[in-house]
Amino acid sequence: MKKIIILFGLFLTITCFGQKTTRQLKTVTFSGNGYQLGLQHGKTLKKEINDIIVAWKKNTSKQLGKDANVVIKDFFEYAKFHDAIKKWTPELYEEIKGIADGANQEFNNILVLNLIDEFWVYINNLSNHHCSGLGVPARNGNPSYISQNMDLDNYTDGFQVLMRLKRTENRPEQLILTHPGLIALNGLNEEGIGVCVNTIMQLKASSSGLPVAFIIRRIINSTMKEDLLSFIQTVNHASGQNYIIGIKEEIFDFEASANKVVRFNPNNDNGTVYHTNHPIVNDDMKPQFKRFDPNLKEELKPVKSNSYLRLKAVEKRMTSNTSINDVIIKEALRSKDDKNNPVCRANNNGYGFTFASVVMTLLGEPSIQVVAGPPDESEYKTYSFSSKK
Repeated sequence: MKKIIILFGLFLTITCFGQKTTRQLKTVTFSGNGYQLGLQHGKTLKKEINDIIVAWKKNTSKQLGKDANVVIKDFFEYAKFHDAIKKWTPELYEEIKGIADGANQEFNNILVLNLIDEFWVYINNLSNHHCSGLGVPARNGNPSYISQNMDLDNYTDGFQVLMRLKRTENRPEQLILTHPGLIALNGLNEEGIGVCVNTIMQLKASSSGLPVAFIIRRIINSTMKEDLLSFIQTVNHASGQNYIIGIKEEIFDFEASANKVVRFNPNNDNGTVYHTNHPIVNDDMKPQFKRFDPNLKEELKPVKSNSYLRLKAVEKRMTSNTSINDVIIKEALRSKDDKNNPVCRANNNGYGFTFASVVMTLLGEPSIQVVAGPPDESEYKTYSFSSKK
């Protein structure tokens, strides 16, 4: 039997509207490949997986006014992702099966947890999408970084997990932000290759493409730059998504839709990139979101809406200095320039909150700094990779 390590890490006590709540970042370590990896995940987090499925179903029924089990059935009549997953990431399909078996859950209950963006596309709801991402290349002796505030539905609070996948002959060690039952939200590998993501709902989607979580894991399983860049630009994407990819000292940003992948490069003197939740360069738009078309004149775009205001906040900080370090990055991730449209979102029972915040350092000794919940409520904690000796 493969060894399973469970560590219970950072406990955070915060005060929100006069009520004290405890937020925990749980860290888990798994080994092996495919089905065995998922089986460990499912068995170790069995209770938490059951709890988040119950919470997901309650939230879905409330939001859509329809029994969640009926919603799942209808969703999988639309969602034809199995072939793409088996083609591009067959070991991850087996991992999902392992999670389901280990947690004693129906396969589709686990699969839907791993189709966050694809389900958002299905219900066509813009209100939940508020992630903010940043990328900083190595310059002037400073390391490279990618980072983001991962904003999710309120029901996910308390389910923050940092998952370590031990290295194998075919896989570098990985540190992955996630929640129970989910294979990835973002992540970094020991070779200094990582990815952060932002939903771009306005872009066209594909009901038969490769879903976002599986793309994330494929990226952080990579060690070769050319292979990785070829993959992200040729795979059929299931959901409109922005990928900020760090490859050692370099940073790449791609806006991906069903029919097009376009690199975004603002050509800043310091090389930084940043993104929120609207298209900046990709015009493969859904007809109902034409007002977000990047080809429109600036005065015709909804520049006072949430995503544009957050982009302005992070852009201001990423372009204000020749050299950007993690102090400036954290300032951006904690910012609330517009109180109604902040980069850092408290859990006030509205639509979404900052589930966790990460800062990944890619060069030297790669590491990930994580805080469970909004980053203005507590301090980041650093997690490093294990020794290869």
